[in-house]
Amino acid sequence: MTHTRTIRWALAVVAFCAISSASSASAQAGVGTWERQGVQTPGQPLTMTVEACCGAGRRLTYRVPGLEAVVTVESPFNGTEVPVLFGGKPSGETMAITQVDDRHWTTVLKMNGKLFGTSKGTLSADGRTITVENDMTTTSGATPAGKSTETWVKK
Repeated sequence: MTHTRTIRWALAVVAFCAISSASSASAQAGVGTWERQGVQTPGQPLTMTVEACCGAGRRLTYRVPGLEAVVTVESPFNGTEVPVLFGGKPSGETMAITQVDDRHWTTVLKMNGKLFGTSKGTLSADGRTITVENDMTTTSGATPAGKSTETWVKK
């Protein structure tokens, strides 16, 4: 199923694309709409909206072009494992996002309880770029196992 693979790939990507801050000076860090740079899957660019929620956390709303449903994650950014929703329903994937500091975070991804990847993300000093270092331990959908780096730019 092409859409299933696209969604699994999108779910892996979305984990790496938000940042939160508990400090008042950077409470809005990462909030906005982001577009993934580089090689895209046909019908894209991939975009994500980041909003404040969950105390010092973030709500990630991810729209996959060509698909009517949206992918949503609401994380307190404290390492708590939360469900990834597709069209408002659990997808079987969970994310545990941990805020390291105002510009760095880590994410652990699981599918049906089984680890399939981790990431380290960095928000640039000017707040306009997110760089994500992915380490997929197993292939999940269209996301191959191995290391990769992604760049996201604020729209």
